[in-house]
Amino acid sequence: EILPSDWSSDVCSSDLLKLRRCVMNVALVRVSVDDTEKIWAMQIKAFQNLLEKYQDFETSPANETKEKIKTKLLQEYTFFYYIYKDGDIVGAVRVIDRRDGSRKRIAPVFIMEEFRNKGIAQRAFCEIERIHGKDRWELDTIFQEKGNCYLYEKLGYNKTGEIERINDRMDIVHYIKN
Repeated sequence: EILPSDWSSDVCSSDLLKLRRCVMNVALVRVSVDDTEKIWAMQIKAFQNLLEKYQDFETSPANETKEKIKTKLLQEYTFFYYIYKDGDIVGAVRVIDRRDGSRKRIAPVFIMEEFRNKGIAQRAFCEIERIHGKDRWELDTIFQEKGNCYLYEKLGYNKTGEIERINDRMDIVHYIKN
């Protein structure tokens, strides 16, 4: 199911995002369990450099098994989407939405390397909020990846103050929104 951008909605708080949504067509397409192999391959490719840099073999999405991804895809509260830009798959995002009032979680989200730094992730977050609502979100990222932290803070996420040490190279910082 393709969920096209709703250009008239005002789900994004950034003026930059409001301008970009007029010129960038980003859509989310729900992934099925039949897409396990493709999601797995994309995820490895998208996170491989970070795995090599931080050596976080326990937590890196690049080190996740196909079976684990398949299990996630089968969860009733998991909504995995391809991120499309102008008809091309440029990334993916998993939303955990139990629809019970608890915080919704984004984990993982990734844009393939050749499509990064073009505002696509920002637009994808707007679509996620349009579909799943603007309130009660959480996510985490690598504290040392300042670009990721900047993006999430620009989108209205606030650090919780919780930082989890993974190894001597990497820490995970936790964020919430609303």
